[in-house]
Amino acid sequence: MARDRSKTLLLFDVDGTMTAPRLLIDPEMEKFMDEEVKPRATIGLVGGSDIKKIAEQMRGMNVVKNYDFFFSENGLVAYKNGELLAEQSILKKFGEKNLQKMINFSMKYMSELELPAKRGTFVEFRTGLINLCPVGRSCSYEERLEFAKFDTENQIRLKFKQALEKEFGDLGLQFAMGGQISIDAFPKGWDKTFCLQFVENDGYEEIHFFGDKTAPGGNDHEIFEDARTVGHTVTGPEDTKEKLKQLLGI
Repeated sequence: MARDRSKTLLLFDVDGTMTAPRLLIDPEMEKFMDEEVKPRATIGLVGGSDIKKIAEQMRGMNVVKNYDFFFSENGLVAYKNGELLAEQSILKKFGEKNLQKMINFSMKYMSELELPAKRGTFVEFRTGLINLCPVGRSCSYEERLEFAKFDTENQIRLKFKQALEKEFGDLGLQFAMGGQISIDAFPKGWDKTFCLQFVENDGYEEIHFFGDKTAPGGNDHEIFEDARTVGHTVTGPEDTKEKLKQLLGI
């Protein structure tokens, strides 16, 4: 008997879950999702990046239509069946003055860090959040890996995050480490659980979430722990595929 795809919703982080960090989705993974997973369950992406970066990793803007739900910037920009549902603005929420204080503090803090490499684009202003990147988002893939190793050994992002929380926690800002090289800043409550408001009343018997940054401080943690979801920690795309096979009986 065929599985009723309308009963189960599967939500996926992108970077480190559907793809290797900042690389394109593997064609075999793409085929697996389309031919094996989508016929068995409703599927959605929940990425911290903006729509352009997610589309790049997922091999084109068709991803917005190929997935039943598409949530960029934690769901602050939300699509259902290829149609825009809602869009939130961090600038409208906090105003220029408050955000400049946080940006100026961040730039000063990052300017005093000594890292294996520093490149460009240390602050990226998105629709619903601000991305802070000590190494600079224009770093090469090799420099990204070098920073990730250095960060693991020296807790660069964790210390930065703690400094931001101390300085701006009372303002209502929340900070989470995403991917390998950056920190996302957004209003409290605008983490990935934000996207659940668009799906929780659609009659799903189960909502599953798959992510790699599920530990406290990671940008998958809140949705992974949320009572409305069944959380799955993965180590990469192959692990995601194996867990899906087990869950769906593929």
